[in-house]
Amino acid sequence: MSLRQATVERNTKETQIKVSVNLDGTGELSTETGLPFLDHMLDQVARHGLIDITVKAVGDLHIDAHHTVEDIGITLGQAFNKALDRKGIRRYGHAYVPLDEALSRVVVDFSGRPGLEYHIPFTRGAVGGFDVDLFHEFFQGFVNHALVTLHIENLRGVNSHHQIETVFKAFGRALRMAMEIDPRSSDVIPSTKGSL
Repeated sequence: MSLRQATVERNTKETQIKVSVNLDGTGELSTETGLPFLDHMLDQVARHGLIDITVKAVGDLHIDAHHTVEDIGITLGQAFNKALDRKGIRRYGHAYVPLDEALSRVVVDFSGRPGLEYHIPFTRGAVGGFDVDLFHEFFQGFVNHALVTLHIENLRGVNSHHQIETVFKAFGRALRMAMEIDPRSSDVIPSTKGSL
């Protein structure tokens, strides 16, 4: 099996971002983003997806975190798309993850078509000083550039930290399932069209 790794750099007037991924890693995360709560969420993706992720980001945080969060999502999506040969993968992945009172479901399809369904009824507007509206921007950036369809639903929850943490853990688990090589069709594109 070829190495499923990639590094992508994205530089704009608002952000300078470098992301590296190893899709067959051990769950190691290295981040320099200036956004501790986002780092905590990315750690969930790495750990539960068994993906090694390195993110170095410098952004206009003196304005707010919007550009940095969105551009990290974009660059991470680009890295996934570059690293993943869709031949032989399971393509679909899903996970339910609880954390105390919170429960979330994430379903992903490495379809080659970007699409996001995002339903998180947050109970407050910020967690650890992080504007929860920005999580939508992160996932929209990711799906647009990883070329995946992603359904995110927080089914219940009272604590906003628990709500979003269950989403990121389920996201990591769903990615891991979808990117896994299916030994029964390891040389086949998982589509009746023959391409993704």
